[in-house]
Amino acid sequence: MVSLASNAIAGEPQRTQKPSKTRVNGTTQWVPRWTADPASEGLKAFEGVEDDRAGSDPGVKHIYVKDGAYRFDMPLRERDSSPDRQRNEVKGMRAGGTDLQILKGQTWRFTDSVYIPSSLEATTSFTHIMQFKKPGSGSAPIMVMSLRQHAGTPTIEFNSALSGQIVGRTALAPLQNKWIGVDLEVTFDDKDGAINWKLTEGSRTIVDAHMSGLDTWLGQRARPKWGIYRSLKDKTHLKNTYLLVKDLKAYQQTN
Repeated sequence: MVSLASNAIAGEPQRTQKPSKTRVNGTTQWVPRWTADPASEGLKAFEGVEDDRAGSDPGVKHIYVKDGAYRFDMPLRERDSSPDRQRNEVKGMRAGGTDLQILKGQTWRFTDSVYIPSSLEATTSFTHIMQFKKPGSGSAPIMVMSLRQHAGTPTIEFNSALSGQIVGRTALAPLQNKWIGVDLEVTFDDKDGAINWKLTEGSRTIVDAHMSGLDTWLGQRARPKWGIYRSLKDKTHLKNTYLLVKDLKAYQQTN
């Protein structure tokens, strides 16, 4: 089942928003599990930092705290350990000195604010700014938030990658060079997973999309990642760029 907000990009289906399974019967409670405070914790709020893993831009720090936000710089010269792509990301969540575990059957909510400059363009290949993966090398993404060219239009989309389903998509250009809010609810399961993805600008809802009956589980545990992970194939839309993220929080659902 899928529903998209009425402000989807032109030519896309527009449906009435339906509530996600995490919002039924009024008894849902969200327990705060994690807050990433750039000022007090810095990068210690995360399980790990992947900053220029291949050492292609030596002596330069690409992930750091600036002006109360986490900043991810991405120069064109940088290469990942797979040289056809670039990666500067943080991974996982640490609270009280412990790596938080997202397990099968659980429902989590993740909120943050992102600033996408005009220099960070949508591409015809992959440009992810958030993703979920199972820990371990070579693991496929479970779901991704991406900047992608769609029918000639730069968009931001949320893709349930294991299911091959786009949960929601909207035009990117009106959202660049300003802070936008991200509110993501995920039920992690093999066949009964669900995703609710919401973008806001101040009090205005930009997109509010829901899809259920998804495969959102790859085994072991799920781990969120934030930052820039992009292919080098679409050279037309690649520039020296950066991404800002702040107000990172996570909640776990209880009944």
